[in-house]
Amino acid sequence: MELKIQIHAPDEAKAVVERLAWENLNQKLNSYLNKLDWEDVEWIIDLKIDRNKKWLFDGILQINIDGKSFRYSREDYKNLDDLVNNLFDHFKQDLSNK
Repeated sequence: MELKIQIHAPDEAKAVVERLAWENLNQKLNSYLNKLDWEDVEWIIDLKIDRNKKWLFDGILQINIDGKSFRYSREDYKNLDDLVNNLFDHFKQDLSNK
């Protein structure tokens, strides 16, 4: 499996977003991903976090796995952890339905 992660976030939030993305991949999604044969698959994960006019966080998580795309977006989160975890929870739910 070849994994490419792109994080786009404000400077003050970038380190936190990177940590949360890796935690979600390594902990929450690990058991789901191990069930699947991903050996020759390319993953591209693009996570974009911005502040909106209300000074809250908006986020978009786009995941491309071997040509199949997943996209999740959420708005108006005060807590950055909740936003990133929620985006990955939706991906986890889609994986569990497969």
